[in-house]
Amino acid sequence: MNLAIGINDTTLRDGEQTAGVVFSAEDKIAIARALDHAGVAEMEVGIPALGPEERDTIRAIGALGLRARLMVWARMCRSDLDAAGLCGPVLAHLSIPVSDIQIRRKLGRSRLWVLKAVTRFVGAAVDRGMTVSVGAEDASRADPGFLYRVADAAQKAGACRLRFADTLGVLDPFAVYERVSALIKNTDLPIEMHAHDDLGLATANTLAAVLAGARHANTTVNGLGERAGNASLEEVALALQVIHGRATGIDLTQLPVISDLVGRASGRPTPPQKSVVGDAVFTHEAGIHVDGLLKDVRTYQGFDPAQVGRAHRIVLGKHSGSRAVAHVYGKMGIALSREQAQEIVGLIRAHAVRTKSPPTDQDLRGFLGTVCAPALARAVV
Repeated sequence: MNLAIGINDTTLRDGEQTAGVVFSAEDKIAIARALDHAGVAEMEVGIPALGPEERDTIRAIGALGLRARLMVWARMCRSDLDAAGLCGPVLAHLSIPVSDIQIRRKLGRSRLWVLKAVTRFVGAAVDRGMTVSVGAEDASRADPGFLYRVADAAQKAGACRLRFADTLGVLDPFAVYERVSALIKNTDLPIEMHAHDDLGLATANTLAAVLAGARHANTTVNGLGERAGNASLEEVALALQVIHGRATGIDLTQLPVISDLVGRASGRPTPPQKSVVGDAVFTHEAGIHVDGLLKDVRTYQGFDPAQVGRAHRIVLGKHSGSRAVAHVYGKMGIALSREQAQEIVGLIRAHAVRTKSPPTDQDLRGFLGTVCAPALARAVV
């Protein structure tokens, strides 16, 4: 049976960690509302230890009465735990490095210290009535045996979930599948995948983790996040449904709206060719593609754009054929003969080469006049 996959969107936490990106409180509230309206099950909404303003925003989101479960991010230390406790009834995600290079070089600590910290701070959070998720930072570079010991310590201390973080985006889908499969065999904790896109594999790695048995996936809208970003919400949610038939509970038609909202709030507009939500991804020019689509959309359609609230759009340019030209003119209420369409193709191609842009409706009417003028002249004579 294909279990539903829980999407935990971290746009408001890891997404805001994108260099140069800052969301106002109003931005965060608007994004949280939009994600909740779309059916996102969980969202990581901030880092309480950043200060009073951050905590005020977290509490304001909590007061919205959203359906989504809210999570806050914290390190395994007393001050972060205290700060998280000031944010109301939220899921506390406590993160700690698990790779030797981060344990030794970043923290100046040992594996034993990490295990003791997990036991101590997870236990302390649970004693405060918190529901706790444990983040295994840099899990992709950790010794697997030690990672299993961390998972065991987290479970015994009362954690409800373990996040496998490919913090530097260094794994491929095959390695993710192997690592997550092995982890699941060595712990009873549900696994959440947190993938970074340094090698352009974050979405693929997230899907691999799900296939291996992970029950939760971290995402960000438009793939925002540290360095190259995280697995994008729109890619993961759609791919899970289209490729694997896995439900996420998300209304996919809301994705373009959310993408535009986050693009404006972050100052990082959605690139035209961004998969799923980019303005150009359902736009066709090449004659062979347009001809196929007009005959049967399945020839060049892997999924229906309507699934994500979009539709195909045909533009005319250097690579267009006469069938596309006749179709576009038909949409304008003008029926072309085969000969007229073929002549106009040449004019459109010349225009595209000269201007590096598609013709406007006014240009198209002008081309029609150019083609029809000789015939009219002959008729007058």
